[in-house]
Amino acid sequence: MSRTDLVGVVQRVLGRVQHQGSVVPRDIRKELAEAGLSEKLWKDVLESIRPSIQYREGRYHYVPTVPVRIQARMRTRENQQRQVHRAVRQLTRRYKTGSTDVERREHGRTHFIRAVRASTKNGRELTLLTRDLSLSGIRLLSGQSLLGQQLHVHIPHDEGSSESHCFLVRILWSAVVADGIYDNGGVFMDLVESERATLKIANED
Repeated sequence: MSRTDLVGVVQRVLGRVQHQGSVVPRDIRKELAEAGLSEKLWKDVLESIRPSIQYREGRYHYVPTVPVRIQARMRTRENQQRQVHRAVRQLTRRYKTGSTDVERREHGRTHFIRAVRASTKNGRELTLLTRDLSLSGIRLLSGQSLLGQQLHVHIPHDEGSSESHCFLVRILWSAVVADGIYDNGGVFMDLVESERATLKIANED
C-alpha cells in the first residue's frame, strides 16, 4: 500500500464530507476500493479526518474546525471574564457587608452606588457615580453622554478606600435622566493587568 494513495483517499473523503455535509462508512469504503486499497482501511481514513467530523444518527457529519488563533482568543476572553467576575463578586460582597439597603435587581444586577474615578483613552479624568453592578457590566451617572467610549473605571474596594479594582469598560448606551445628567450602560471588557496580580494575591491569602 502506498501512503500517498491513502493520503489521497483521506483528502477526497474530507472533500466529500465538506461538500455533502456528511458521509457513511460505505462512502469511505468506495473511495478506498476505487484507489485499489483495502476497504478494511476505512477506520484509518476516518481517524485521519476525526477532528472535522462528528458521528450522529448513523452518519459522520462535518464539523468546521476553529482556527488555533480563534481558539486562543476565545480562551483569553474566557480568562478575562473569570477575572472580571471574581473582582465584581468581591466588590458586591464588600458593599453588602457595609450597607443595610442593598437591592437585588433583575439579571443578577446589584444596586451599587459609589463615586468612582474614570479615564478616557485620551487621558481625560472623570468622576462618575455608579448606579448598579453585575457580572457583565455597570451603569454610570455622568454629566455628559459617554456613548461609544472605552473607559478605565476605578472602583474602590470600600467607600473612601485607597485600594480599587480597575476595569476596562465599553459604554454601549446612554440616556438623559435629568437636566445635565446621563445614565450610561457599559460592559466589562477586562480587568487591568496590575489589578489581576492584586486579586490573585488576595485570593491566596
